[in-house]
Amino acid sequence: MDAAAETAPQAETQRARRRKWLAILTISLIGLAVLALLWWLFFARGYESTDDAYVAGDVANVMPQVSGTVVSIGADETDLVRAGQELIRLDGTDARIAVQDAEQQLARAVRQTRTVFANRDQLMAVVGQRRSDLARAQSDFNRRKDLASSGAVSAEEVGHAQDALNAARDALTAAEKNLAAGLALVGHTDVADNPDVRAAATQLEKAWVAQQRVSVRAPVTGYVAKRGVQLGDHIAPGTPLMTIVPLERLRVEANFKEVQLARMRIGQPVRVVSDLYGGHVEYQGSVVGLGMGTGAAFALLPAQNATGNWIKVVQRVPVRIALKPEELKEHPLRIGLSTRVKVDVHDDSGHQLALNAPGQPVIGTSAYDLDPAEVATRIAQIIRENSTEGAAAK
Repeated sequence: MDAAAETAPQAETQRARRRKWLAILTISLIGLAVLALLWWLFFARGYESTDDAYVAGDVANVMPQVSGTVVSIGADETDLVRAGQELIRLDGTDARIAVQDAEQQLARAVRQTRTVFANRDQLMAVVGQRRSDLARAQSDFNRRKDLASSGAVSAEEVGHAQDALNAARDALTAAEKNLAAGLALVGHTDVADNPDVRAAATQLEKAWVAQQRVSVRAPVTGYVAKRGVQLGDHIAPGTPLMTIVPLERLRVEANFKEVQLARMRIGQPVRVVSDLYGGHVEYQGSVVGLGMGTGAAFALLPAQNATGNWIKVVQRVPVRIALKPEELKEHPLRIGLSTRVKVDVHDDSGHQLALNAPGQPVIGTSAYDLDPAEVATRIAQIIRENSTEGAAAK
């Protein structure tokens, strides 16, 4: 009886202690739930993140514009190259011969044109002579016709004078037609502006451009990512030779679920962490554009959902994120690296689509520009040396 009396208070004490701990646990769980709710409402709700993000960027392909045999390679993979730097040199023998042939064709065209101009001057002189002959024949005929009435000149002489007048008139007509044909060849131009000379000059300019293009240059400043050409290869125009990646043009392509895009806007700040450096290196970027289609829509084999066994799959949309060039320079990335992205969507007052077209090219190069002053000087020299005045001066 005494043992039972002692056991009852102990059991009650244990139950009270148990209720106390259960109450504490319940309050703690409720507190944690409230804290989690507050954290989601005021912090986590304003961010969208994904680890389906990869480094992307522009890839500049180096291709020749003329055919030829590779005789020199100026850069290899991982090398830094500058815009305009010579990367590949082709054998220029054929191009040099083509330039020489074009120069000879131009010289021949100039001399032939000078001949046409000289024939024009000769035809003009002939027309003048025929006009003088016609005037003299007309005068002789008039004089004999006046004398024929008095019998001083026979009718036979008058007939001869008439025949000479007709012959002189026909000769003038033929000379004028020949002069018109010569003027049609010459037109209102001089030797340098003659169409035949300009056509030959154009051929020389084309040959000169082809000669300059045996030197294949880098279109942009960057690093050689891939070299697919070897010494001695005979290449054709458009053959990929090298691939250059400009470091400052790297970006991140993050694939967000469609349910994450409701509050995402252009210009929102982004924090990017690359698996290459880990969490101690964080890039500060910004959203520059949202894709106009899902990855499945632009896949090589788009999904065909009009089937009986359709299963809904959450689609992902690529979001382009720009990175700061100074951060890329300090911590370089490579195309294809995995990253983790967190977008701050607290401020959703921006736009999902760009409102204005780009005011200037996104990327460009002047590496292929050629200065025509050199070939223009050479053309002018050939024309001057092969003209009549130039030859006499020489």
